[in-house]
Amino acid sequence: MQEGVVLHFGDASGELATTQSGTVLCDMGQFSILKVSGEEAQTFLQNLVSSEVREVSAQRAQASSLNSAKGRMLATFLIWQQGADYCLHLPKSLAAPIHKRLSMYVLRAKVKIADDSAQHVCLGLSGAAAASLLQGLYGELPQHPLTMQSYGEDSVIFAGGNRYQINTTAERAPELWKKLSAGARAVGAPCWDWLNIRAGIPVILPATQEQFVAQMANLELLGGVGFKKGCYPGQEIVARMQYLGKLKRRMYLAHVGGDAAPQAGDELYSTDMEGQASGMVVNAAPAPGSGYDLLAVIQISSHAEHTLHWKSLQGAALQFLPLPYEV
Repeated sequence: MQEGVVLHFGDASGELATTQSGTVLCDMGQFSILKVSGEEAQTFLQNLVSSEVREVSAQRAQASSLNSAKGRMLATFLIWQQGADYCLHLPKSLAAPIHKRLSMYVLRAKVKIADDSAQHVCLGLSGAAAASLLQGLYGELPQHPLTMQSYGEDSVIFAGGNRYQINTTAERAPELWKKLSAGARAVGAPCWDWLNIRAGIPVILPATQEQFVAQMANLELLGGVGFKKGCYPGQEIVARMQYLGKLKRRMYLAHVGGDAAPQAGDELYSTDMEGQASGMVVNAAPAPGSGYDLLAVIQISSHAEHTLHWKSLQGAALQFLPLPYEV
């Protein structure tokens, strides 16, 4: 354990191998939940975040971001609805500053924002047997990416592929963990981080705040940007890039060998940029077998024609891998 996050259950490399080829269960303690409640909660979020919040419902979750006035992402999160409330699922390391920033916009709005992490537990279930395990508990499951279904105190979000996120109460979590772990191996949080990376899902962390416009990190490809909605912080920059500008950077999936661990915010270099960085690591996690997999925002021209290196031109070379969606 580290700061309340389970890193592994005694066999980190074995857990990663099972994540790649078997069925695994993870406590997503690296994330927190901010609850936005009140009769104006939907309007409040619609006017602040990048996605079309009016499409969020009890049956549909949504990727989104909170941006600066310059259009740079301050946080990415998953939004879902729980009753009349909206839950924002974001890294624990950003929960307090984003809570504070959202609170600045409340003013006279009939909205309350609270860190609800202590009342809720989110579990990740992934692998070939994931669906059958959940069907044994709940019956019919959501079928399309980011669709959601509620079952009393529990809800299940289909994350795509063989991945599901189960949201439950702190009281029910131990019982649910016991039932699911009977058919899935318990793994640490880095395993879920690796699955997010392989799925091409960017997670903004403190080191990468205000570094990327949403399209640079492929957020619009994941449904996290609504181009037909009204104004929100940074909207003009995001819209201009979409309709008037030419996108010069994109996020790619890559592998780096070696024992040294890349970190979010690390710069990448190629010979065409004359000493300037060609890109930046968004997220990185240990890969099954060896080395690290990472998501990185990179100059499109550099990615197409040059070898990228981690931290310097003498650093480890990136080996690019296909994303599960078209860029």
